[in-house]
Amino acid sequence: MKRAVALAALLLIAGCAGKKDPEDAGKEKDPAQAGPATPVKAAPVSRETLAEMVSAPGRVTAMAQAKVRAPFPGTLSELRVTDGDPVAAGQVVGSIVARDSEAALTGAREMERQASSDAEKRDAERAVALAEKNLVRAPLRVAADGVVVSHAASAGDRVSEDEEIIAVAEARSLVVIADVPQPQLPKIRPGEAVVIEAGGRPPLAGTVHDVMPGGTGSDLTVPVRIDFGAPPRALPVGLFATARIRVAEHADAVTVPDAAVLRDDVTGSARVALVGADGKAHWIAVTPGLSQGGRTEISAPPLAPGTRVITAGQVGLPEGTPVAVSP
Repeated sequence: MKRAVALAALLLIAGCAGKKDPEDAGKEKDPAQAGPATPVKAAPVSRETLAEMVSAPGRVTAMAQAKVRAPFPGTLSELRVTDGDPVAAGQVVGSIVARDSEAALTGAREMERQASSDAEKRDAERAVALAEKNLVRAPLRVAADGVVVSHAASAGDRVSEDEEIIAVAEARSLVVIADVPQPQLPKIRPGEAVVIEAGGRPPLAGTVHDVMPGGTGSDLTVPVRIDFGAPPRALPVGLFATARIRVAEHADAVTVPDAAVLRDDVTGSARVALVGADGKAHWIAVTPGLSQGGRTEISAPPLAPGTRVITAGQVGLPEGTPVAVSP
């Protein structure tokens, strides 16, 4: 009998211990109410003007070349430049000696070499001096600023009249031929501003001249001519470049830091976590727009400037979790 009473007492105690207050049970089911606030970092929503850009690779090309030619038959006595050297209009790049006067000097020097008597030597010296005085030498000058792209003769070579000595890519004719993807072509208009990045040099300003014929089917691109804002004097022809064409402007765009936008690579969706007035994290789906300078445009839904979005600590954060924003 005593054993039965003891067993009943134990069962009664266990039953009482297993019972919980309904309010306590509800609190345990709400993870947002359990534990301290989660530390996060946040930044305000702001409005900015963003530029829509189309980027395309290209190469520097000269639309015109200035030729330096021999004014008469002779010998190229010197050439002071070589391929790739920058030159200025009017610069002397070499000289040429006329063939007839060079022949006269050569003959006088041969006479001097063969002279045996004093009289012959004196006559030969006078002949050499006269030939040197009458030597016809002409300087070779460049007609325009630019860069030497090729040379067809070297110092000591014999050249004929009007023969090409060097070719200079005129700086004023330098352009960038950019290969723009065909889907982007409807956005390109003549006169649009371009930022040109070439060969590690500081960015150069340019404008779209027009779309050129000669699109390729292999990579689905179309050549677009980009004119420089100011002639780049020492830019090598053939240098690879990147043209960033400003095709549109989004004024007063709602933007958030890039780190605030979490993207799902599988579904393509994006969302951000807001810090609500209740001090809790609230997730919303968003439609991102342009990205520029570390900020992303939010096309939808509309967000009021000053609204705080979580930029760090939001990964895996449940909806409605209390958050503590750290500086």
